[in-house]
Amino acid sequence: MLKLTSPATVVTLAALTALGPLATDMYLPAMPAMAEALGTGPDRVQLTLSLYMAGFAMAQLLCGPVSDRFGRRPVMIAGIALFLAASLLCALAPTIEWLLVGRFLQAFGGAAGPVLGRAAVRDIHGPLEAGRILSYMASTMALAPALAPVVGAGLLLFFGWESVFVVLALYAAVMLAVLVLLLPEPLPRERRQSIAPRAILANFRRLMGQRAFVGYTLVNAAAFSGLFAYLSGSSFVLIEYLGVAPTLYGALFTLIVAGFFAGTLVSGRYSHRLGRDRLITRGTLLCAVGGTTMAGLATLGVHAPWAVVGPHMVFMLGVGILMPQTMAGALAPNPQCAGAASSLFGFLQMTIAAVVGGLVGQFHDGSTRTLALTIGLMGLLSLASHLLLVRRRAESAERCPAGEG
Repeated sequence: MLKLTSPATVVTLAALTALGPLATDMYLPAMPAMAEALGTGPDRVQLTLSLYMAGFAMAQLLCGPVSDRFGRRPVMIAGIALFLAASLLCALAPTIEWLLVGRFLQAFGGAAGPVLGRAAVRDIHGPLEAGRILSYMASTMALAPALAPVVGAGLLLFFGWESVFVVLALYAAVMLAVLVLLLPEPLPRERRQSIAPRAILANFRRLMGQRAFVGYTLVNAAAFSGLFAYLSGSSFVLIEYLGVAPTLYGALFTLIVAGFFAGTLVSGRYSHRLGRDRLITRGTLLCAVGGTTMAGLATLGVHAPWAVVGPHMVFMLGVGILMPQTMAGALAPNPQCAGAASSLFGFLQMTIAAVVGGLVGQFHDGSTRTLALTIGLMGLLSLASHLLLVRRRAESAERCPAGEG
């Protein structure tokens, strides 16, 4: 077994958290080909992404509180096993309807990795150190979305879109073996919570009454929705409208991830020096600048790959800075219900993002305009949410009750 405080444990938790971006990013270059192969339109294929996020959001409400009662490890094992089975179902799907079912189940299992990975960091490292650890985890995790579209494009070229889901199943199998054989339980028994619905709802109600929790969550959700809008619409905009080859799309995606990666490094390096709220201020400003620049170029009729990818790099630099800090800020005052806090945080983040991604698909007009305006709006909302949070951050947050084990 690994030591809980070892770097290997941090890398393992980052690899588990990477299930989310892998399952969303790896098949992006294949989305147009999937629409053709399954005889459906772009809106139905984009629904596989929004439905994944909706299932991810729903699962988080369940796996966090259950892990507060029974521990992080058994819930992660069950979730990754379901993800593995659902990935195989996606690979064998003969119709878009079967693929939608597989994606929903894949999300329901895959949620255990990111949700409980965050909670485990809070269990092990405490409120102050968690922001720095989450930043470095995000830096490690950034390798997943950097490589995923490139790998997905290669798999599409040589083996077809089904192979993407086979590779996801193999990744899940490796993670399942690591969980069973190497990862110890991070949640002490004395901090276990009641699983009674009344206790879970009471924790959720108290969390929603904390201005700090709500504020940090909204800042994160707005920025993440801008990222998800790009995931939902960029392949159709760049590949179909602007004529970018799928392999080049994967390469351009690495530039987006490079912005995120740089942001996470800044967040980790300056976490103690600048403090959480100063870093979030810088991150939200970058999101607003990048998003409004993209929206302005689209409004002026500038439709080119650089006008989409360049501003979104700036947006993602801001996301990389603010995301680890908002996660840590939301979880910091809630050590006794870190699983429930991580669940509710993720549920709100994913639900808002799924709605935004669905709207991008629904109102896609064949150009860059819908995508660009959405990302610009999300950047401004992230900044506005943070300004509201800063004005009210003096109000103290309630702690969740210890609950009965």
